[in-house]
Amino acid sequence: MSKRIYTILTVPVFGFLYIYTAIGVLFVIPLIWMNARKPVHVMVKYWAKSVFLIMFKRLRIQGKENLNKNEKFILIANHSSLFDIVAIVSFYPELSWFGHERLLKIPVFKRYLKLIDYIPFKEPTVKNTRHMLEQLVEKTQDRSIAIFPEGTRTLNGKTSSFYRGFIYLFRTREIGILPITLNGFYDLKPKNRFYINFGSNLELIIHKPIPREELINKSDEEIIDTVRTTIESGYN
Repeated sequence: MSKRIYTILTVPVFGFLYIYTAIGVLFVIPLIWMNARKPVHVMVKYWAKSVFLIMFKRLRIQGKENLNKNEKFILIANHSSLFDIVAIVSFYPELSWFGHERLLKIPVFKRYLKLIDYIPFKEPTVKNTRHMLEQLVEKTQDRSIAIFPEGTRTLNGKTSSFYRGFIYLFRTREIGILPITLNGFYDLKPKNRFYINFGSNLELIIHKPIPREELINKSDEEIIDTVRTTIESGYN
């Protein structure tokens, strides 16, 4: 199918997604204000799954047996598309997230993010970095957290350099790392392209968790290399 046809189809699909999401938000708002965390998680999970159906896409998930929601971990994934978070939320909405501060400027979304203990990324000054790391440790005492260590979406489909923020959290908590590989999402909708590629094949691979004991005595560079190699081993 040509790029022109993809572009033509993308406009109504995005329009429908915005309207569909807005309607969903109307139902979620009362639950958010009541701090009804579990019902919100359920609704967000099914919203995320339906997003792919609206795009006529099937998200294939491998390695579900490697996910134990009773254990706490740092979920680390490659980042290439607007729909990466949607994919992860579709199977694990209970995660906390570490991401851009600008998302907290969206009124209703801000309330939801606070409900899930979202930790905003601020300009990396010495003071801000210390505060962010303290928040990471405090808010993840009783839950898992998801981080894209590349910081932003790749512009060429390849894995970018990893920031070290997740290593600080790893070293200060009794917690393991759960690597996730997202395949096909760069083809679906990268940061530097408008249209959705409706012919892309989407796959999410949940790797076996990397126990703390295997990493704790390694250097920062070795930890990054181990996690990155695991993620890249799942690339198609």
